[in-house]
Amino acid sequence: MKSVRLPAYAKVNLRLDVLGLRADGYHELRTIFQAISLHDTLQLELMRQSGIDLQIIGNSQLSAEPAQENLAYRAIRELAAALEIGPGVRAVLNKRIPIGRGLGGGSSDAAAALLGLLRLTQKQIEASRLLEIASRLGADVPFFLRGGRALGIGRGNEIYPLPDAPRRPVLVVSPHGIAVPTKDAYQWLAQELTNCTDANKLIQFCALCWSPQGGGLSNDFEAAVFPRHPRLAAIKRELLQHGAAEASLAGSGSAVFGIFQHPAKARRAARAFPEDEVFFCSTLSRAEYRRKMGGPDLV
Repeated sequence: MKSVRLPAYAKVNLRLDVLGLRADGYHELRTIFQAISLHDTLQLELMRQSGIDLQIIGNSQLSAEPAQENLAYRAIRELAAALEIGPGVRAVLNKRIPIGRGLGGGSSDAAAALLGLLRLTQKQIEASRLLEIASRLGADVPFFLRGGRALGIGRGNEIYPLPDAPRRPVLVVSPHGIAVPTKDAYQWLAQELTNCTDANKLIQFCALCWSPQGGGLSNDFEAAVFPRHPRLAAIKRELLQHGAAEASLAGSGSAVFGIFQHPAKARRAARAFPEDEVFFCSTLSRAEYRRKMGGPDLV
């Protein structure tokens, strides 16, 4: 049977502003996503019998959970129903992105499943409908249909492509033994949130959006997460001390990443974290991302 194989890339947030609660109970965000080369791998093939057969390798925790709860499974199920696909789908997901670290691995797997199933079946779907399915699966999933560098507003699911910054080496540090559930991070931050945006902060955000050089990392979650997990603040300091031009918490944590000017500096900095899991990677432009992922034109 025909099969397709494609990467599911991770992301970092170059900027993450949490503005306050919306009427629907979600938080209003302003964020700048950046795709990075760290990735899972998803292989899809059609099978004669109906249903979805998902196998997860590389992560024992996910492998032990019901497959029906996995975002990649749910993405295949929703798109297969929308496209009225008759045959079943067999999927093998090879996990490399650490889970629960703010790197978007689950959302990326879902987007890869959507794009992969379109490639596998050679079917078409309206871009608006695909984005609607992606948004239902998770707030970050629409970003992973595009990749590159992009502005996210609303819940983070309204995506607007931004000019790519120059390619940069990135070192991601996934701390041993520290997890930060997203729900907890929002609760910790709630007492500091306001429903208005500081004018200077908004100006800085806009400048970062359109700067051809990038720069100016900022993440509101650091103020709430670092006091509760001082090790994460220490990792950020160590990345800067070992040559990172900038460093920040990834999403709501617990991974911390540094952006470097030269790959050699990033590789040397990795030696400073022998007890943690480290990933040497780089930023990805939207064109690079599109070549690897394919899919309809959503720009």
